[in-house]
Parts: sequence; C-alpha cells; structure tokens
Amino acid sequence: MTVNTLGGVFEIKNGPALVRMGYGAMQLAGPRVWGPPRDRAAAVAVLRSAVEAGVNHIDTADFYGPHVTNEIIREALAPYGDDLHIVTKVGSVRDDDGGWPHARSPRQLREQVESNLRTLGVEALDVVNLRVGGGADGHSPVPGSIAEPFGALAELREQGKIRHLGVSVADAAQIREARSIAPIVTVQNWYNIAHRGDEAIIADLHAQGISYVPFWPLGGFNPLQSGVLDAVAARLGQPAKAVALAWLLHRSPNILLIPGTSSVAHLHENLAAATLDLDAGSIAELDAVAA
Repeated sequence: MTVNTLGGVFEIKNGPALVRMGYGAMQLAGPRVWGPPRDRAAAVAVLRSAVEAGVNHIDTADFYGPHVTNEIIREALAPYGDDLHIVTKVGSVRDDDGGWPHARSPRQLREQVESNLRTLGVEALDVVNLRVGGGADGHSPVPGSIAEPFGALAELREQGKIRHLGVSVADAAQIREARSIAPIVTVQNWYNIAHRGDEAIIADLHAQGISYVPFWPLGGFNPLQSGVLDAVAARLGQPAKAVALAWLLHRSPNILLIPGTSSVAHLHENLAAATLDLDAGSIAELDAVAA
C-alpha cells in the first residue's frame, strides 16, 4: 500500500501536505485511555506498519495514558522522518479518577507543550490543537472566547516551540477568533455520517485551504448504528466501518481521517477504505442518514 492509495494528499495552505488517511494513537493506551497497553510490542508494530503503509500524520495527546501514547510513538518512530507529521492536543489533563478536566491557563498550556516536547523527543511540535470544548457529553463545543489560551499557544509558536496551530471541539465563532490571533492549519471536531453539524464549517475551511479532521468517524465509544449504513455495506460487500470512512473521504477534499486501532490487521482494514469507490447511489443514501 502506498501514499497514492490512501485517499490522496491535501495541501494545507501555509502548512504541511498530509496524506488524507492518517492514524489516531488514542487506542494505544490501556483501557479507558489510561495506563500502558496490554501489549506494548503490538502497539509499536501498529505505528511502524502505519508509516510503512504511507501514513504521514499521527494524532496523539500527552494526556492519553497520560504520556503513554507519546512515549510509544517515540519508541516506535524516532528519529522521525522529515515527512512524518505528529499532531498533538493540549488544553486538558487527566485526574486521579481518569477524568479529562480542562487545563487552559497560559501556565498550564506551557507545561503541557513542554511535556509533549519531552515525551515525543522533539525540539518543536509540528501541529498543536487547543482542545476547547467538551460540554456535558465530553465532545461538543462550548461557546466562549478562546483568546487567552489560544494567544498563549500563539506566543509559543512565535518562540519556535510549535510550528502550526489548530483547534479541537470548537464552534464557528471560536474558529474565527483563533484565526484572528494566528494562522491555523486544522480543525478537529466530532463529525460522521450521523452527526453532521459542521457542514458549513467544513465548506468554509476547504475554501481557506484548512484541513478538517473528524474525530469519532465511526462513532467512538458508541459505534454507529445505522440500518442504511449496514444495508449499503452489505450491498457493496464491504465492512460498515470501511464504508463510513470512505464516505468521509468523498464528503470533502479537506477531510483527513485518523481512525485508530491497536491491531495491525485492523489498521490495514481501515486504510483499505481509501480504495473503496462509492457509487453515486450509495453516497446519496448515506448523505440522507442525518436527515
């Protein structure tokens, strides 16, 4: 499998060129994204297999584990190739109960950036997303100004500790506010066949040459349950998850995917979704799911 089979490349304006099918490292930590994995060697193998298959961007966070996924990434892939882009997140930490409380003061953000630098073993972080929202469900935007925390990250970018910035779990107003402070290269929000609130945001970002990365493209901790998706997948003779990923790649050229797994076999099943050519009828059926 080569770069050309992974959905093509999206050239971010004033940012990196990313293969559209990436890899999300969240599942490399232990259960509930806490502690070490059951099989560290298998986790290392998944990362190396992803890069060998042509993946050139990996999504992580120092609060996965905490520190676990970053340390495994460093073990598996350092020294990093010039064309490998590691995207991390700040704005949250983990508490003793495994919760995800916000930590967005300028001091806390500086500490998190320094921790990411140490655990990944780099002098500058390629892309840093500010995790903005969360809300009652843990993954929806919460309105409000992000000037102070995003401004703190913009200062770290000016200092050379961060190359590019993005936001995660942010609404349209927060995205505009971030862009008024410093350039952004990506937005990472909740979006999939059944959850489509960001349609206008995706179109606007595409016009601006900015990537959009849907987290939980397969439903996350609550896997997608769709009779339409299952029917389309059965007709195509493909796994429902592969069809859901292929639909996202068809949706807009600036959508980049980061499906995660701790299995090499499952990794290649996910990557194969980029080769799935959905016919117009199937796309229309899937487009109608959210309606």
